[in-house]
Amino acid sequence: MMNKLTAALLCSVMVTGAFAEVTFDQRGSVTEIVKQLQNASPDADVTPLPGDPKAPAAWTIMVYVNAKNNLETYGLKDVNEMEMIGSTPEINIVAELGRINGYATNDGDWKGSRRYLVQKDADAAKITSPVLLEIPKSDMGKWENMVEFVKWSKERFPARQYVLVVWNHGSGWSKKSEEEGKGISYDDETGSHITTQQLAQALQSAGKIDILSMDACLMQMMEVAYEARKGADYIVASEETEPGDGYTYNTWLGPLAAKPGMGAAEMSKLMVDAYTDHYQQINQGATQSSVNTASLEKLSRLTDEWTAAVMATGNTAAAVAARTKAQAFYYSSNKDLYHFVKLVNDATADAAVKAKGAELLEYIKGSVVYHNRVTGAKYANATGLAVYLPSSYSAAYDGLAWAKDSNWDAFMKWIK
Repeated sequence: MMNKLTAALLCSVMVTGAFAEVTFDQRGSVTEIVKQLQNASPDADVTPLPGDPKAPAAWTIMVYVNAKNNLETYGLKDVNEMEMIGSTPEINIVAELGRINGYATNDGDWKGSRRYLVQKDADAAKITSPVLLEIPKSDMGKWENMVEFVKWSKERFPARQYVLVVWNHGSGWSKKSEEEGKGISYDDETGSHITTQQLAQALQSAGKIDILSMDACLMQMMEVAYEARKGADYIVASEETEPGDGYTYNTWLGPLAAKPGMGAAEMSKLMVDAYTDHYQQINQGATQSSVNTASLEKLSRLTDEWTAAVMATGNTAAAVAARTKAQAFYYSSNKDLYHFVKLVNDATADAAVKAKGAELLEYIKGSVVYHNRVTGAKYANATGLAVYLPSSYSAAYDGLAWAKDSNWDAFMKWIK
């Protein structure tokens, strides 16, 4: 996978402004390109003043860094990683960073949240980008505030394509019945967070984006992706928990700055590869994938056809055994969808189940999961999309779009 990405980045490109001194020849590598970009001297005119008339850039990267919790140190680190590359004439990097009392005290020890147009600098310990807006009392767990950030970013830094990264703790769809057990963007100061349904509502209100990326744990689930399917073309996230360090932003922003003309599909692949390459290099297990949301409504139909065939056999034992053996993640009720279907199919002799299962498996790998990477032997059967498959059903699940549009809820109740 890396060879294809490297080959693409090694093509000759013309770079202007802050990157005029960067060269790309046939002897380079992704790592070398990132180093060249980090070492390039920033020009004074790389970024226009906020509010100045400006033609749309190729990309605006919007990073909602809710570090109002025990991840504050990592939030500061990640914004500094963004500053290793910085905005360019074709790439706007906009971040909202939230902080809270009780954790990190460095870099001025300010509280609340600040919005930055990220500029390149050489100081890895201090954020030097201009503060465009300071919000002393912020609630980054309110979905309406994230919507306002996205609209604000789009208005001031228009682009042909947009990425929204939601940075924080995440729990996908947890087995817990409590409402606080599910969602993303937990604000420890206010006690609020963005639920799965609110995430979809936020995307609808903010206007469609090209890539929704979640630098958070456990978010690459069928339930989350289906809820958000109309708000983004691709979803980049992890089936498993993420290490505290999360994304290494310079490793994918650098190649993007070198090739800003890439489309959303290629960009989502780059994000997956950059993340997984990093953890592979330090021998740490990790999962990351890109899901094509346009495929999800057909996936619902194919899944229904398969579950109907399975239930028609009356053989709950095969499904229960597959649920036990299927690739699991931090929450034992989160199972890899592809692996589970394959285990059921392998254990049955029923022709209808096998036929519908084969069609479903081919569709998941060929159309739903655009790109998947894992590191670590324990994730050998993580194929890019998890699903809720508990031993006891949570009634709160009924409120999800996936539960309403598919028969997965009935299937779970059948095998329990």
